[in-house]
Amino acid sequence: MPDVRLAGLIAPAFHAVHADIRRGGHAEYWLYGGRGSGKSSFVSVEIVLGMMRDPQANALVYRKVADTLRESVLAQLWWAIEALGVPDCWRRRVSPMEIEYLPTGQRILFRGADDPQKSKGIKLQKGVFRYLWFEELAEFDGMQAIQTIKASALRGCSAITFYSYNPPQSAANWVNEEALCIHEGRLRVRPERMTHRSTYLDMPPQWLGEAFLSDAEALRQSDERAWRHMYLGEVTGTGGQVFENVELRPIPDREIRRMGAFYDGLDFGYWPDPSHWVRVSYDPAGQTVYVLDELRRYRTGDRELAGLLKDQKGLDRSVEIICDSASEKPIADLRAEGLRATGALKGPGSIEAGIRWLRTRRRIVIDPTRTPETAREFQRYEHEKNRSGEYVEGYPDRDNHAIDAVRYALNRVWLRKDR
Repeated sequence: MPDVRLAGLIAPAFHAVHADIRRGGHAEYWLYGGRGSGKSSFVSVEIVLGMMRDPQANALVYRKVADTLRESVLAQLWWAIEALGVPDCWRRRVSPMEIEYLPTGQRILFRGADDPQKSKGIKLQKGVFRYLWFEELAEFDGMQAIQTIKASALRGCSAITFYSYNPPQSAANWVNEEALCIHEGRLRVRPERMTHRSTYLDMPPQWLGEAFLSDAEALRQSDERAWRHMYLGEVTGTGGQVFENVELRPIPDREIRRMGAFYDGLDFGYWPDPSHWVRVSYDPAGQTVYVLDELRRYRTGDRELAGLLKDQKGLDRSVEIICDSASEKPIADLRAEGLRATGALKGPGSIEAGIRWLRTRRRIVIDPTRTPETAREFQRYEHEKNRSGEYVEGYPDRDNHAIDAVRYALNRVWLRKDR
């Protein structure tokens, strides 16, 4: 293999990912970003390098639709081969679509998920599949479809799987939820997975060219929201999101220790709705809400819920919990169990006023690891549409239990005028 400086092929933004792959750090690599973010170029270089280093390695590359393979991933992998200076060592075919490493007979195969039968019974001349690549992941039908493809292709063998995609606009899209490791509304720890974001701003400008940079800047000037989605790969929402000020990020313990007052809120749930408790903090100078902890339970009586709050969250009479005041009984039950429960102040228009106050804060910072349910609700909460498909005013009374709990927690804060 010619002496090639990888620094000229792998952008600095991907150096840590490259090192992780070399030491076998993870089995899955979720690479996302907007246009020109370098993710596809990086994956193609890694696959070619990995196969040339391992004579038993083969690769299988997927797009949702087979007709898109030739002009996208086939061309991208051939670019990597030429950039590495080894085109004489490889041969590409269009029918069947494959790239063969001539010294050993290793192959890169290409398949479309629109014809699942072609993923069954793939025969290799030598070795096994060490690399799988799902390009434009958001095009696929969901993680279950991906797992079915993987099981059929790998048949029990282990492989490094690359998932590359531009995040869809909607936070509720399955790709965005899967990237946060949220399944059925609950956070799942995925130690086998490394997630990495890049943007065109991380790439050497000479790699992109003046025309690309000019187009990106023109869109930034004319439509910043579209630019953030298209070029930065941000989940900007569909235009119907109620809360456009949500920021999902880790909130470390040291940051929490510097915060001032803490506020607890509780929304009581009656089947099929859950009960949801939160702990938040509010920085009036920065107009920032921080959501720090949560507890969600279904089919749990009020007294049992009180026990969970005491045992799991350490609550006692020293902590005031502002609760849904629609009924006095659950509040009385919590008090009987030794908790300082207080009903939220309500009145005509109080729901709309509370939501309006939250959405006009500078930021609502939510840690998706500490509070996955709250993160999911705030990101997915959208205005309803009329028959013409237009968003209408008002706030839907559904899937808003964490949102209500945050409103209750900060009930007295937003009712004050010194906010």
